[in-house]
Formats: sequence, C-alpha cells, structure tokens
Amino acid sequence: MSNKFKLPDRAPARSLDEWVQPDEPPAKPTTKTPVEKGARLTIDLPVELHARFKAACAMNQTRMVDEVTRFIEEWTQKHR
Repeated sequence: MSNKFKLPDRAPARSLDEWVQPDEPPAKPTTKTPVEKGARLTIDLPVELHARFKAACAMNQTRMVDEVTRFIEEWTQKHR
C-alpha cells in the first residue's frame, strides 16, 4: 500500500523540557542548612497555622525545616 501524500519537511521538534524551560532559571533559596545526620521531629499543628507557615516560607523562598531549625537554635540559645 503506497502513500500518495508526502509529509512536509519540518524542523526537529523541540523536547518538552526545552519548550517549558525559562530563559533563566529561577533564583534558588539562599538559606540552605547543610544536611546532617539527625533526629526527626514530628509535631501536630492546627491546619490553618500549618498553611500560613507554609505560605510564609514560600513567599520568603525558605524551607520550612530551615525556619523551624533556626527557631529552635535561637530558642535554645536564650534558654541555656
């Protein structure tokens, strides 16, 4: 079965990654705590408080773990 139609020559398709990548990568958060072997802390927060904390961290481009760690470090310095 022969095809009578020929597809037009096309430029190579760009990959999906090339298509969605911005020209410049977004700025990365500057407050990164080096990951050390440590202990896990699990706390229960009211949903509303968790949402506000998460949003505030996102707006300040910081990680929640970095902010909690900073708070605990400052608090333990004051309460020696």
